[in-house]
Amino acid sequence: MEKVIKIGTRDSQLALWQATTVQKKLTDLGYKTKLVPVKSTGDVVLNKPLYELGITGIFTKTLDVAMLNGTVDIAVHSMKDVPTALPIGIRQTAVLPRATTTDVLVHKGLTFLNHEGTIATGSLRRKAQWLNKYPKHNVVDLRGNVNLRLQKLADNDWSGAIFAKAGLERINVLPENYIDLDWMIPAPAQGAVVVHTMIDDEFTTTAVAKLNDTNTEICTEIERSFLKKLEGGCTAPIGALATVENDEITFTGALFSLDGTQKKEIKQVGIKLNETKGLGEKYAQTILADGGAAMMRQIKDALKEV
Repeated sequence: MEKVIKIGTRDSQLALWQATTVQKKLTDLGYKTKLVPVKSTGDVVLNKPLYELGITGIFTKTLDVAMLNGTVDIAVHSMKDVPTALPIGIRQTAVLPRATTTDVLVHKGLTFLNHEGTIATGSLRRKAQWLNKYPKHNVVDLRGNVNLRLQKLADNDWSGAIFAKAGLERINVLPENYIDLDWMIPAPAQGAVVVHTMIDDEFTTTAVAKLNDTNTEICTEIERSFLKKLEGGCTAPIGALATVENDEITFTGALFSLDGTQKKEIKQVGIKLNETKGLGEKYAQTILADGGAAMMRQIKDALKEV
């Protein structure tokens, strides 16, 4: 009997959209599949900022366990939520073609931009970049799935909240009252969906590998290796984006202090597609040598005190 590929996913609307997208692609290739939704700690504990929970891969750990014990055959993740080091026995097998990487501000009017305002986000990266541009504003923590965060914005007197545009578009909840934050550097691998399989599962790995988009894989690898070299296992305000145009890559990466007052940035253009090996680490090392190492020590010390 042909194997039924069990697809593990978080049970939020956005995660289910990602999983059903993978399911359809595999079905179109002739494979039999089944969705297996699970709830992660990150979806359950909503009263603390993510960095306070002290868990690496808070949105992915539950699915990792499900894969390792055989409950599911593959796991589908928003790639920006995945730790840079995967558990032993699990491999990255496919990255789907990337959606937009842009962050957006969903707002209640923009007059506050030149005055005082309160912005909501659960991301240290977004908070730091917002304060870098708007140092007089207040930033509050916002947790929950996309729909819950939109509802919290409506229920509170905040000026606006920051979201990944791709997530809002994928489940058709992008409101009219938004602006693109084209100046904000996205999270490494933002807008990309990744699929993991077990290394020793040849059937499933062969099937899933057919879904891989090479350009997205190359770009996200640069971004994630940049992140891995910089963070050293610590959550930090780090942005990175690699894009391909005319077979050349442009890269922008940055590290911010928690309060947004300090910024270390690197930009590179004209990178050849076949010359990307080790670039993420190289760019991160440049930032570390230019004061980034001291900034990372400050960030780690500050987060320990929280």
